[in-house]
Amino acid sequence: MLIDSHCHLDKLDLAAHGGDVNGALQAAYARQVSHVLCIGINLENMGDVIALAEAHDPVFASVGVHPLYQESREPTCDELLAIAAHPKVVAIGETGLDYFYGEGDLQWQKDRFIVHIEAARECQLPLIIHTRGAKEDTLGYLRAYGGGAVNGVLHCFTEDLDMAKQAVDMGFLISISGIVTFRNASALRDVVKALPLDRLLVETDAPWLAPVPHRGKKNEPQFVVEVAEKVADLKGMTVAQVAQQTSANFFGLFQKAQPGVARSEAQNG
Repeated sequence: MLIDSHCHLDKLDLAAHGGDVNGALQAAYARQVSHVLCIGINLENMGDVIALAEAHDPVFASVGVHPLYQESREPTCDELLAIAAHPKVVAIGETGLDYFYGEGDLQWQKDRFIVHIEAARECQLPLIIHTRGAKEDTLGYLRAYGGGAVNGVLHCFTEDLDMAKQAVDMGFLISISGIVTFRNASALRDVVKALPLDRLLVETDAPWLAPVPHRGKKNEPQFVVEVAEKVADLKGMTVAQVAQQTSANFFGLFQKAQPGVARSEAQNG
C-alpha cells in the first residue's frame, strides 16, 4: 500500500469524479493508495481540511500557513497549537521559505517560519516544509529555532543533494513528487538515487504537478503510484518495496497518524 504524503484534497478538480471527493479517494484506494495527508495552507481553509479528515478515516490533516500566502491571516503559536490538538491533525505546516517566487522584503516569511517551528517544537509534531531557493536560511532557521528537537519533511523537494543530506542529518525526510518524472529533473533523480529509501516519502502535491504520463491533467492522489514507480526504477527496486518502506517512513514520522483505519474503508468503498 502507498501513501500520498502531501496533497490538497480541498483543491482537487473533481469533475472526473462527479464532483465528489469520495470518488477521487476511491480511485486512489483502487490503486492501493491506503492513506492521504491533506495539507493546510492557510487558517481560512482549515475547517475544510479538517472536515475532510473527519469524514474519511484514511485522511489525515496538517495545520499551517504557506510561505507564499502573504495575504492570509498570520498564525500565532497558540493558534497553531490549538488546531494541532485535533486528533486528525498530525503535523505543522506547510511552512517554510520561498525566495524563488517571493518578492520584496521577505522578513514576513522568516517571522512566520519561526512561529511554525516554535509550534512544532512545543507540540512535538513534525514540520512540513516548503523551500525554494532558500537553502541556507531554511537549514539555518531549523537549527537556530528547532534546537535539534524538531523533525519533519522537506516536501516536493527540488533543491540540491547537499541540502537533502543536511536535512536528513537533522532528522528530516525528503519527499518526492511527480517532478521526478519530468524530463528536465535529472538533478532530482540523482538525489533519489543517492539517498537511502528509508529517508524518502512519495507525494502528489495534487492538484498540481501531475507526473508523466498524466502531464497536462489535474493531479490527484491516485497518481502517487507513478511517482513510486519512478522511484523504484531509479533505486533498482520493486514498487512493492518502495511502497512498504515509504509507508513505514510515513508512520514513523507522523506518529500521531494511525495506520490501521484505512484498510476497511479502502476495501469496502
